[in-house]
Amino acid sequence: MPDFAFAKPALPKAGALVLLIAEGEAPWAAADSASGGGIARALKAAEFTGKKGQSCTILAPAMPGGTVSRVVAVGLGKTGELTRLGAEEAGGTAAALLAREPHATVAAQGLTPGLAAAAATGMALRAWRFDRYRTTEKDSEKPRLAKVTMLTEDVAAARAAHTPMAAVADGVFLTRELVAEPPNVLNPAELAERCRRLEALGVKVEIFGPKELKKLGFGALLGVAQGSANEPRMVVMHWNGAGARAGRGHKDAPAPLAFIGKGVTFDSGGISIKPAAGMEDMKWDMGGAGTVVGLMAALAGRRAKVDAVGLVGLVENMPSGTAQRPSDVVRTASGQTVEVINTDAEGRLVLADVIWYCQNRFAPRFMIDLATLTGAIIVALGHDYAGIFSNDDTLAKQIQDAGEATGEKLWRMPLAETYDKQLKSDIADMKNVGGRPGGAITAAQFIQRFVNGKTWAHLDIAGTAWSSKDAPCVPKGATAFGVRLLDRLVADHYEK
Repeated sequence: MPDFAFAKPALPKAGALVLLIAEGEAPWAAADSASGGGIARALKAAEFTGKKGQSCTILAPAMPGGTVSRVVAVGLGKTGELTRLGAEEAGGTAAALLAREPHATVAAQGLTPGLAAAAATGMALRAWRFDRYRTTEKDSEKPRLAKVTMLTEDVAAARAAHTPMAAVADGVFLTRELVAEPPNVLNPAELAERCRRLEALGVKVEIFGPKELKKLGFGALLGVAQGSANEPRMVVMHWNGAGARAGRGHKDAPAPLAFIGKGVTFDSGGISIKPAAGMEDMKWDMGGAGTVVGLMAALAGRRAKVDAVGLVGLVENMPSGTAQRPSDVVRTASGQTVEVINTDAEGRLVLADVIWYCQNRFAPRFMIDLATLTGAIIVALGHDYAGIFSNDDTLAKQIQDAGEATGEKLWRMPLAETYDKQLKSDIADMKNVGGRPGGAITAAQFIQRFVNGKTWAHLDIAGTAWSSKDAPCVPKGATAFGVRLLDRLVADHYEK
């Protein structure tokens, strides 16, 4: 990851020069003058007009001393229409073009300090790379970008704006790292221990093992885990950023916000085993839990003025002689019984127990759960939108608005009694699947049975937790979908 610095506008003495240019504007006058007008001529020849997402690279430009290796121009779109997300995406586009440059200087004409900081954040988000297990990669294949200097007239304001953005980016990086880890490394116990590292940020962390989970009556979660040699965990993370002033537990301290994540560190499907093709992707079936961990890191890292709890149910779903069988009946922490028709519909069983525990213990203002829950949501929405289900119109709109602002988009899906009827069991209170029609909806209907009337939203991120292609702010791989979205939700509506 490159280091970022902010400085007053000055021509660079070495490295690459990035010009962020709005539509119809001329390139930075100081740079163009130093090139004898060569930059403007080159951009004109390339038909670069500054349209959003447009880019142009000029190699070895004629500059004094010949020290600038390249000029990279990136379009910002129409003047006056640039948003924070647009600035981030412009920065990310630039970072993708600078992988082999050790140092880059970024000139952003007319950008506010906040938008300059956002461009730096976008560069960081795009430059992130998971290379822990690469041992034979040649130097010529490795990215070299080590330092970025952002030019701005108000250095202090840009630095101040960048500090909380960088903390959120760190949360994104943590989530991406967790989701990218191989399952032989990141089992439930290891993921729980990585959650414990958040204590360094001031997060209180509680870890529950099999004995504690059995005592709590987590029959659904334990049923999923019983086929694996890796024992389950539940982790509860507390960030007390608002209640600290009134005192923890004080009558004036607000109820916390609650975020719950599905954490299946590997999902073979259990006895209802998945096809071999593509099963390697099931290491990211803990993407919902990974997002919750990264979100808690982001809130604590930027010292968010809010009380929040993050709960993750961590299991491995494996076939074995001890594994849960189709037709087993399990008793959930709520006391309700579930006939397990398909052991590959396991995430909702994990969430059922954790959500029930959460609403009973914390009485939160709302609960938002995240899960790579169903293939059906991918059939419905593809990989560009996640599905949102909610029993509260206000919360649903707040989440969707935050998604638009951060580029992590959601499409609201229905909840209705007619779907709920598909979960009727002949021998238990319910079964864990409702058939193929409306599969993502019946999964949400199942989870809603454990919400107990609390304000709640369910985000099915199966299609968005991992990407097979690059995006401006997201390199191919783990996306950390939901971290920036939910941090924006908190910042916009729930901080004191």
